[in-house]
Order: sequence, then C-alpha cells, then structure tokens
Amino acid sequence: MLQKKQRDKHACFVAEGPKVVREFITAGFTLRQLFTTDTELLSHPTASLIAEHELSSISYLTTPNICLAIFAIPTQKHLPDSRLKVALDGIRDPGNLGTIIRLCDWFGISSLLCSKDTVDCYNPKVVQATMGSLARVNVEYLDLEEALANSELPIYGTFMDGDSVYSNALPEQAILVMGNEANGIRPNIESLISQRISIPRFGALQATESLNVATATAIILSEFKRVTVTK
Repeated sequence: MLQKKQRDKHACFVAEGPKVVREFITAGFTLRQLFTTDTELLSHPTASLIAEHELSSISYLTTPNICLAIFAIPTQKHLPDSRLKVALDGIRDPGNLGTIIRLCDWFGISSLLCSKDTVDCYNPKVVQATMGSLARVNVEYLDLEEALANSELPIYGTFMDGDSVYSNALPEQAILVMGNEANGIRPNIESLISQRISIPRFGALQATESLNVATATAIILSEFKRVTVTK
C-alpha cells in the first residue's frame, strides 16, 4: 500500500500503532485486517497474531509498533460551504500534510480541500503524521481552481507581501489557501484570492526567507480562531 496506485486499486490504506488504529475504528472506518504481536488486541474478528519479525517485514515504520491495520478508504464526501475551510495548493511533503490535518482537527476545521496534485492523505507517512486526526477531518481532492471560483466565501491566501494577519479583521467564514512548499500559491489560484495576508517577521536581521507551511498554517489558524473567540 506504499504506492497510491495500489491503494486506489484495492481501496485500502495502512495505519500502524494502537492509538492510530483505535482512532479509525472509533470513527467507524471499515477494518479489513489487523496484524498484531500483542494478544490483547486479538478481540477483533479480523485480528491475526504474528511474530515481531513478521510485523517488521510489513511495517512502513523504522521502528514497528505492535500492530498494523488495513482499512477501507471511505467514499469521498463533499461538504457545503460553511465556517472556516483550509485549501492546499500543491502540498507535496507527507509530514506537512499530516501536520496540517492535525491542525484542522485541533482548531475544529472539518473540511480540508486539496488540489489534485497534493500528496495523498492515505500515504502511510501522512496517516502516521496525523496521529489519528485523519479519522475526524474530511479531506477532499478536487479541481481547486474551480472550487474556489464557485465558492461564495471570502478567500484568504498567504503571501510574503500580504497584509499582516495580526492587523486584519478576520471573518468566521472563509477559505484559507496555503501554497506549495517551494513555489507558494500558483498564479491561477492567486487570481481568485480576495485577501492577501502574511505573517510578519520580527527578527532583527529579517533574514529568515520563509516559514514551513505547516508552521504558517498553525499561526494563521490560531489567529482566525482568536478573532472568533474574542468577538
């Protein structure tokens, strides 16, 4: 299941570790198979007891946990425009996507829109980085340009030359667009953005080129929610 074409072919993804596996089971994901070295996890009808070396041979982790589960990929849902959404334009790093999914879960954002070239959310590295949050955030892959063009919500985008996020009157309902790690937001998406925002640099030398996209997402979401809470 390391390759997306295999995940698509079998409509399955892998999750490892009891906490992550439990999160998906609790959220109602269909468990196809559970492999474990711990007899206490054998209560599920699909569970199979295997040796540590067998788990190591099928694990995607450098240090395998005590269980590996295969879940069915659920049908993609489309949620109507409401409240705050995050949209990702070409995010390629699994760790970044996993962290952003966790951030959406933390800040109560149920809908994450992804361009079709954003890394697959069921990539094993993404699944592990979400630490179970993927079970509670609806990730939708779509034509991002078309989705933004048809949305009635105000669209905020992050740019180095944007207005400071700390001086903006942020709305409760909006779409926040975060761009590719190396190239930022693409021109066709940029043209649809109604408000350009940035995180100002406070360092004396002003030498830092940019923030990691997941770090920037955390700061901006925190500011959106701070404004909402203090209204």
